[in-house]
Amino acid sequence: MRRILTVLVPLCALALAGCATDKRSDTLTTTLNAYQHAIRWDGFASAAKFMDAKVLEEHPITPIEQSRFEQYRVTDYDEGQGPMPAGENEMRQVVTINLVNVHTQAERSIVDRQTWHYDGKGHWWLTSGLPDLAPAN
Repeated sequence: MRRILTVLVPLCALALAGCATDKRSDTLTTTLNAYQHAIRWDGFASAAKFMDAKVLEEHPITPIEQSRFEQYRVTDYDEGQGPMPAGENEMRQVVTINLVNVHTQAERSIVDRQTWHYDGKGHWWLTSGLPDLAPAN
């Protein structure tokens, strides 16, 4: 009986850890899809709700940034290779975003390097901030 318990207990622990990892992965996929939808269809202001509260408090969206966000519409959002692990509770992904200026109809692309952090409570939060839409010099 003791031998059976010696084998069963570690197996159960591994199975439960696997379930937790699956849930975290599913939550990441759901979050990234919702964020993409927010950026693509609802606008950048809507995407701010995905930002980590501490990051948003330290780096609030300025009126100039808000004005820039309203000036562009997203025409394409390409996740490339998708999220890559960057630590135990962190993922990174590089996204190419195509934008059209609503005033001039000029299109351009930006690269958004995103960092996402898992809070251990079932949520992934964007810690790298919203994309920088400032014109490149």
